[in-house]
Amino acid sequence: MCDHVDAVGAALAKREADLLILDLNGFDHLNQLAGFGALIRGRAGAPILVLCAYEHSAWLPELMAYGGFDYRICTVLNDELQQAVAQALMVPADPAAAMQQELLDKEKELRDLLGVQRSLQRALAGIDTINTMASQICLALCNFPGVRHTSVMHIKERGDLQLVAQEARNHLDLGRLLERRDHLLQSPLRDVFPALMAAARGEMVLLDAPEKAGNPELAMALHDRNVRMVLALPLCAEPGGPRMGAICLMFDRYIRFSREQFACFASLAQFVSFGIGMSELKYRNDALAGQLSQMSTVDAVTGAGNRRAGEDALDNEIRRARRYGLPLAVLSFDVGSFHSTSDLYGAPVGEAALRKIAETVHGRLRTSDTLARMRGEEFLIVATHTNADDAMRLAEKLRGAVAETDLPLAGHGAAVSMTLSVAQVGAEEGSDAVLDRLDAALHRAKRAGRNGIELAA
Repeated sequence: MCDHVDAVGAALAKREADLLILDLNGFDHLNQLAGFGALIRGRAGAPILVLCAYEHSAWLPELMAYGGFDYRICTVLNDELQQAVAQALMVPADPAAAMQQELLDKEKELRDLLGVQRSLQRALAGIDTINTMASQICLALCNFPGVRHTSVMHIKERGDLQLVAQEARNHLDLGRLLERRDHLLQSPLRDVFPALMAAARGEMVLLDAPEKAGNPELAMALHDRNVRMVLALPLCAEPGGPRMGAICLMFDRYIRFSREQFACFASLAQFVSFGIGMSELKYRNDALAGQLSQMSTVDAVTGAGNRRAGEDALDNEIRRARRYGLPLAVLSFDVGSFHSTSDLYGAPVGEAALRKIAETVHGRLRTSDTLARMRGEEFLIVATHTNADDAMRLAEKLRGAVAETDLPLAGHGAAVSMTLSVAQVGAEEGSDAVLDRLDAALHRAKRAGRNGIELAA
């Protein structure tokens, strides 16, 4: 028994040890373990058993860079340490056969890892929504031998950790086990369930027996679903980068992972992080594209469509009306007296009144109709499935609605007039011709004294 690393080195220099047991309990930081790494390297393949605390299981793959060893997660269960020591000291009856079997096991291990890696690459082949991608990831990870349940947890806005997907081969519902599917870091199991610990700390967590979590109810629930081991890996695009969540694998058997397996799982977690990051980026780009599209087609003052949106809507509806033989009407209206009003009372007052008029008109239209501001105080309405007579009635209704609206200008004693023109689109008529007829009718209505309605010839 030695109390510190230097004493171990001195003791090994005096006498040879069949088995070296390194107990990492009591250490708080990985940088304190450099001396242990030197001891592992110095053993040159001789048996080593490492005892590692559950909350520091991420140290195991780091130490494996110095050489191979067996390990157990603490707290060690009854008789577990004796069994581990006996296994480490066991001398094979046929060393050659044992070496051959070890090579075969290593070959199978690499094939299994390659299979999971290929499945995961296929799952991440296309950029999809995070939920869809997470479901495909869970399916892919279930291809690893012994895996009975997989899950993906993702950190959303404001640090909210959510269960976005799971695949169960043992009828385990992780949301029910954790008593929630979002705000998982507020779960009562936050400090004992591996996936929650991995997401919160940004470190791998290995639980090689459910009892070692220190929560009897959790251990019983996992045993009831044939879970004997849990591995959780944090999702980070790069070491030390922002934490994105965690992936969790539950096994129906104990597996002593090798350095290659730990490295492969870490690599898979990084692949998943890249995939989720690309999905998030696509979502943000789509949202920005939608905002940009709206900005390019919406009038900033009134909230109605702008000239481009109005002309596009007219072109589209003309094609649809021709295809199905439907009537189509177009209305134009001009709100008078705004230039003088804005000069007299200020642009904000005029813009507020114009916006109120647009809201009033839009509220009287159907969802299939389009309202667009074409220029200044002039607007266009594309009325689908509407003939000239119906359009004239709509124009009268709109004029009455605006006349009854309480406008911001009313407090200043200013009056607003609304002049309208109406046209039914001809069977072979294009949008330019319709707009020309509509403008001519609107000018005639204005010359006739404003606040009137003119049907385009």
